[in-house]
Amino acid sequence: EYRWQDDMKYKKPTALPAPQYMNLLMDWIEVQINNEDIFPTSVGVPFPKNFLQICKKILCRLFRVFVHVYIHHFDRIILMGAEAHVNTCYKHFYYFVTELNLIDRKELEPLVSVGSGEKF
Repeated sequence: EYRWQDDMKYKKPTALPAPQYMNLLMDWIEVQINNEDIFPTSVGVPFPKNFLQICKKILCRLFRVFVHVYIHHFDRIILMGAEAHVNTCYKHFYYFVTELNLIDRKELEPLVSVGSGEKF
């Protein structure tokens, strides 16, 4: 169960169905990325002091998309023959966020293979 909070419409963490959570997440990320106060596009304009914190929040929430896909929809990905592509995307994401310490290790635990300690 994922709970959405955006401090605007959803002031408290609110349990939502996965499709609604994903829609809100993608809309929220788009707003963050298009916000020039967070992601300045002009030369010489500094990034905000909380830039890293905002990026970590975005990446943590995106990771939840991978978790949901792997747990609830991977059988469909296999049927489409896309598992190699999804696995490659996940591996790139995983190596990026772990190398730069952008996601708390406890957030990564849902995709640990049972007993093996390996990531998907």
